[in-house]
Amino acid sequence: MTIFTGEGYYMAEEDKKFSKQLIGKTVVSKTGKRFGEVGDLIFETRSGELIHLVLHNPTAYTSKLELEKDSEGHILIPFSAVIAMGDFMVIAEEDII
Repeated sequence: MTIFTGEGYYMAEEDKKFSKQLIGKTVVSKTGKRFGEVGDLIFETRSGELIHLVLHNPTAYTSKLELEKDSEGHILIPFSAVIAMGDFMVIAEEDII
């Protein structure tokens, strides 16, 4: 879990529980295209706002898209593109490309 406060890294206990439920979920578009798995989350601790999903094990389709990446080369999916969370993280593909 990557959380940057500007002064260091921190995470509240309730946030850890919620985030553990999201890590490992498969990310799919609303049309069913598979993008990969949630490997990490980036959010602002002052506001609690989730900013990005860090994608692990991206599919070949996802790797071909020119999406934002972190300093380690992991694909970032804006959390604002998430439209549903359940067994899968469903994203609006049109919001990221």
